[in-house]
Amino acid sequence: MIVRAVIFNGEKVLMVKQHIKTGDVVWNFPGGGVEKNESPEEACIREVKEETGYNIEIDQMINRFKGKITYLATIIDGRLDVDLNIEGNEDILEAKWIDLSEKGKFSTHARYIIRCLLNQEDSSS
Repeated sequence: MIVRAVIFNGEKVLMVKQHIKTGDVVWNFPGGGVEKNESPEEACIREVKEETGYNIEIDQMINRFKGKITYLATIIDGRLDVDLNIEGNEDILEAKWIDLSEKGKFSTHARYIIRCLLNQEDSSS
């Protein structure tokens, strides 16, 4: 199972640029695999810390699709820092706050998740 976090900061979302198994380079929400004896929420918190340097809290699960769980999360503390010495971070090129207007950087699924979240915020205002 793969877990990921969507974290907004104003008009930006936190993304990780990485190599994937197909050889492509893509922007993904930070996250990764669930380890033995770890809940999906614990794995998401750990993965975001390892990939971005931020400590987060999970707000809610927003999507479960094909073995991937996506959470909405909030930063508690930390600073943007990719530690390439952590095992599993070898595929990461950078972590960055991406402006929501840069739609070309988002996969179809990421655009869908972001659009659903933004529409949800609009309807609750």
